[in-house]
Amino acid sequence: MAAERLSSFVSQLTPGQKPIDKITQKNPDDVVITLAIRTPLCKAGKGGLKNTPLDGLVFKILEQVLRKSNIDPQMVEDICLGNVSDAKAAYYVRAACLAAGFPTTTAASSVNRFCSSGLKATQDIANQITNGSIDIGVAIGAESMSSGGDRLERPFVPEIMESGSQDAKDCMQPMGQTSENVGKDFNIVRELQDRYAAESYRRAEAAQKAGWFDDEIAPITVKVDGKDVTVSRDEGIRPGTTFEGLSKIRPAFPDFGDKSTGGNSSQVTDGAAAVMLMRRSKAMELKQPIIAKFVGATVAGLAPRIMGIGPSIAIPKLMGKYGLTNDDIDVIELNEAFASMAVYCRDTLKLDWSKMNPRGGAIALGHPLGCTGARQIVTGLSECRRRKAKILLTSMCIGTGQGMAGLFVNEQSD
Repeated sequence: MAAERLSSFVSQLTPGQKPIDKITQKNPDDVVITLAIRTPLCKAGKGGLKNTPLDGLVFKILEQVLRKSNIDPQMVEDICLGNVSDAKAAYYVRAACLAAGFPTTTAASSVNRFCSSGLKATQDIANQITNGSIDIGVAIGAESMSSGGDRLERPFVPEIMESGSQDAKDCMQPMGQTSENVGKDFNIVRELQDRYAAESYRRAEAAQKAGWFDDEIAPITVKVDGKDVTVSRDEGIRPGTTFEGLSKIRPAFPDFGDKSTGGNSSQVTDGAAAVMLMRRSKAMELKQPIIAKFVGATVAGLAPRIMGIGPSIAIPKLMGKYGLTNDDIDVIELNEAFASMAVYCRDTLKLDWSKMNPRGGAIALGHPLGCTGARQIVTGLSECRRRKAKILLTSMCIGTGQGMAGLFVNEQSD
């Protein structure tokens, strides 16, 4: 199928034009990003956002969207929130957008595709712009893991559990178990996972010290234990983390295996990110800064018990759709839900590790579930600006056996 998509794509090119030339072309109807920001990522239950529930996170990030974009809120037609754990997310985003200063004419909704919810929200807003439903919208990813998680409270109904489908039953497996499955099935040994995690921490520490996160993060003032506190820095980064130190940590999921630990798995975190999108012609009319072009996104399914390797399915599907190769990609943001899956995807796809998560990933920064898909866009575009690079690829694994990937063109290196 990938070969057929590539052949179809190439046949549409003008003579002498490369696939990369087509996606970097600028047209009035392009969907573009004019703002990409995030809150700091804070330790769930004990960090700077522990007393800020989901509606507070969404309100705070939307306040920053209006402040930093200087756009007339009357122009924003829809806001989509990606969130995993809170069934009341649609209530919260609607109330938060009104309180932040958007008018009643600005609609709002929520979407849940597990860890890729922030990217799914971005795709949904982009699709509405492409289809002519709206001209301007905001995509958010936000999660308050201090408020709880997304674990199932009961087994599926007997009709599912007794259906004979092992894949259906495997959707019950907790994420830690699926990480251990990946480690066992594909021989991703503990040493490989710990060495990967140590490098994630090293990169994140170096990026924070160099100030590379400063243009991503919108500091926010929140209540912490009844006091006003301004949070401005990511809290999960552990300076001085080493492979030797990580190798001493006990397995986190001993019932399922001995490779995944609290040191080589993503951290439980609170945070939010927002991306403003609009038609290029509208951005030019409003004199909004064009940061990047949204090219496209796709999703792919796989066996739930090895859900972590989802990016190894979704990335080739997306790149095949646009006729791209690894050499065309400048920066890759691949979610480090667990080191097991990150190592597998890196090695199977033969990704250049110097391009992949150059500022560290969820192991070092944290993984607010619904936020990460949007956070990767914010971080990746910032890194593209720093490198004066063009093409950003983002991807994440998704619980119950899915993968999602998104493609963007940085336009602030022109």
